[in-house]
Amino acid sequence: MRPWLPVTIAGLVSTPLAAADLSVSIDIPRINVSEYHRPYVAVWLETPDQKVVANLAVWYEMKKANAEGTKWLKDIRQWWRKTGRDLEMPVDAVSGATRPVGQHTLTFSSGKAPLGTLAPGSYQLVVEAAREVGGRELVRIPFQWPAAKTWSAKVQGENELGALTLTVQP
Repeated sequence: MRPWLPVTIAGLVSTPLAAADLSVSIDIPRINVSEYHRPYVAVWLETPDQKVVANLAVWYEMKKANAEGTKWLKDIRQWWRKTGRDLEMPVDAVSGATRPVGQHTLTFSSGKAPLGTLAPGSYQLVVEAAREVGGRELVRIPFQWPAAKTWSAKVQGENELGALTLTVQP
């Protein structure tokens, strides 16, 4: 049996970890406007110096002819500048259709796409939303990976996003 050796990728050292889960709850609020469109939303992880380490979810209009919905992905500005423009949509296990008003929960396990083998350390969960004939909003939640015990944080969006909850379980 070969001994395990750490692998360094972009300054991060990957180490074998016990199974861990990361759960994100995103509330899409009801906005009382005459012309409502579901928001495009991107969810990703970055290091404290804002380098993207994983795209977790991208919700956009997928049913438009000729993939026309992808041309509006650039409206999710921070995500687009950091990683979106380098992706070919759709991305397996990441992209999906826009979501209606309500609470939506995403759960990711270590060792499985798109979370993969996230190295131990400090990270930020970033959620960005943009809506046609609407506004934009970006929310960050810092956390440690992996967690020694179940850990949770909740933040409240102001316009395009409602309550966001991040839970990290060992």
